[in-house]
Amino acid sequence: MTRFPHKTRILHVLDHALPLQSGYTFRTRAILKSQEALGLDVRAVTGLRHYAAPVEGAVDADGAEVIDGLHFWRTSGSAQGAPGLREWREVRALTDRIVEVAQFWRPDVLHAHSPALCGMAALRAARRLGVPLVYEIRAFWEDAAVGNGTGSDRSWRHWLTRQLENRVVTGADAVVTICSGLRDDLIARGFSADRISIMPNGVDLALFGTPLARDAALADELGLGTGPVIGFLGSFYPYEGLDDLIAAMPAIVAVHPDARLLLVGGGPAESALRAQAAASSAADAIRFVGRVPHHEVDRYYALADVVCYPRKAMRLTDLVTPLKPLEAMAQGKLVAASSVGGHRELIEDGVTGALFAPDDPAALAEAMNRLLAERDGWDERRGVARAFVERAHDWGCNVRRYLPVYQAVLAIESDSKGDSGPLAA
Repeated sequence: MTRFPHKTRILHVLDHALPLQSGYTFRTRAILKSQEALGLDVRAVTGLRHYAAPVEGAVDADGAEVIDGLHFWRTSGSAQGAPGLREWREVRALTDRIVEVAQFWRPDVLHAHSPALCGMAALRAARRLGVPLVYEIRAFWEDAAVGNGTGSDRSWRHWLTRQLENRVVTGADAVVTICSGLRDDLIARGFSADRISIMPNGVDLALFGTPLARDAALADELGLGTGPVIGFLGSFYPYEGLDDLIAAMPAIVAVHPDARLLLVGGGPAESALRAQAAASSAADAIRFVGRVPHHEVDRYYALADVVCYPRKAMRLTDLVTPLKPLEAMAQGKLVAASSVGGHRELIEDGVTGALFAPDDPAALAEAMNRLLAERDGWDERRGVARAFVERAHDWGCNVRRYLPVYQAVLAIESDSKGDSGPLAA
């Protein structure tokens, strides 16, 4: 194990953070908590897109907001102007805030997380401060915009975001991605494989690894009957493919009349999905719950027998691994998912889950009917999937992958200064 002779300070640079709730903030929380447990001194600074109101009374002596024991400095103000100018002003404001914080907190490493606006701000700050930069890519945000329906792959914004990403990757001392798909794409662009490591998505098993018992009263309240219950817990974006799941329900109910679909969450596609469900011949078997607080999510996981992730096939879903299937496995749930690249990195068909062709409600229904009929093998599958998460995706273990990355960039920085630097005993 890599060891640091003193409590090395890591300043994380973020788009947004707690108390906002998203996959982005939950991954951040897990990283910061796990790094603290390893003995690193961690803090974070968020940019102008963090829109949550300050938590009253939760401020430390340095002016950082303290949430769940973690310390976050905020960037005040707002960016105005035409597209392009507005984003550049965001970068400038975040750069100045990072430098301001660094004047009194003195980080050893800046660790910026995508989007590229955060990366560019951290790169500019790192050069002004003379500290190394690690840049972590969780997704290519131009692809996310296409997947969310807020952008086009032929737009100037798409091209400009990609060029900005390339510039940050070029300037960073080390690059981290969450999966092989993103790393392989960067290598195909011409970046050296030696500079790019992988920090996969994970689950905090200490927080999320003990499944609750099924709440019979909640099940009755939702009209789930005796099941089986197919669940989806997450954001309702078009790329999630929930329209295909709803379209598959008549064929599933035809074979398993007591099957129910439980949809927990919300998002841009919610209205269209509710209308589709209402018009379905299986409407009586579909339940929408809406968004629930994160601390209650495990109550709803406990209601599901199978959790389904029918993502559409597109560049975003082929390159990026999601967090939710790992959470479901940790909760002891069967997992079924479309065979896009991001899912194939996490799920082995017939071993840790079931895969089906994307964008194909008939294939989804066939896979689900087969899985629901194989009850005798459910316990074994759950055990194998849970063991996979414990072995390869527990944050308590995975976070150690950052240590050699930090050590390498600190060694480079020390060499460039001609002294022993922060690694000195």
